[in-house]
Amino acid sequence: MNEEDSHVACSECFNDIGLKLDAQKIGTLNDNKCPICLKNNGQKLSSVQLEHLAYRFFVWGSLHKCDYGAAPMVQFNEHQKTSIQVSPWLKDDIKIFERILGIGFFHYGPRLWMVGEVEPLKALQNTKTRDAVIERIINEYPSRTIDNHEIFYRIRKSPYDPDNWAEYDSPPEHVETFGRLDSKEAPALYVSPDLDVCVHECRVTAEDDLFVATLHPREQLRLIDLSILLKEENITEFESLDMAVHMVFLATKHSYEITRSIASSAKKAGFDGVIYPSYFSLLRCGVMPLQTVYGISNRRIPEYQEIEQAITIQNIAIFGRPLKEGKVKVKCINRLILSRVEYNFHFGPVSV
Repeated sequence: MNEEDSHVACSECFNDIGLKLDAQKIGTLNDNKCPICLKNNGQKLSSVQLEHLAYRFFVWGSLHKCDYGAAPMVQFNEHQKTSIQVSPWLKDDIKIFERILGIGFFHYGPRLWMVGEVEPLKALQNTKTRDAVIERIINEYPSRTIDNHEIFYRIRKSPYDPDNWAEYDSPPEHVETFGRLDSKEAPALYVSPDLDVCVHECRVTAEDDLFVATLHPREQLRLIDLSILLKEENITEFESLDMAVHMVFLATKHSYEITRSIASSAKKAGFDGVIYPSYFSLLRCGVMPLQTVYGISNRRIPEYQEIEQAITIQNIAIFGRPLKEGKVKVKCINRLILSRVEYNFHFGPVSV
């Protein structure tokens, strides 16, 4: 099969602008004539690329987020006919996928673990049963020791005295905190070895006067590592402690009562802090949350576990005020200049 024969459609075949733009990102530019629309100025798509476009637009693009977990509203396969109702401008477009790939699109009924039906997760949400699960977390997740060879970053917006190392410690007592793992009574210094994540989590803008401190421990710090994929045997996602912790850190502010309780217990257990997965891990790596194979979480499939671990970006919360307490030292301070910002996005149907 030559290159021209391998192309089954192109970006110009689609009416929906979102589909057209996504196809332009996925396809290959050449002067060959498209077998569908007969134009030669579109980005050409192979059948593999066309299937990827279908997944990106209809499956990932229909993702519905819950308080804990998420699931796509649409799926497709070669065994079913299309049963979803789409916007008028998509009706001709969806026929291209049906005809070339031999697939149908249908409303997806996810396995309920994907939308939070995980027993340890439900127990964490109940104040009467939370402590028992947190005790399991403290006992079953590994500890990790970091020393003065490791560095991490802390960003500040418009500090009063940028040269003063104290500006890069945990917030002072008079400042109200809203963090995932700290409170007014239990401060924590948030840092990350990933500078891009630091920038994103600080919600910076082009107008901000930014400074970044590069820090390292003065002494060994013993941290509990909640960022690892906890390998469990002979249990399903519904019973998984790994899945519960994963979903808690994928959640937003409504989960902070839980994560602060975990941090409090870790401190009582003698840890200096917590390594935890950044809320922006998936956005940083450009992947869909809670990916599955036939409804089984990729976190439960040994062949995919290294990939799942690789897309977890680590953050660190160090208890107390570690700069003031002498546990952490400023290596250097720099002004941070935003020179360019890019957004990588794709599209989905407005309704299905």
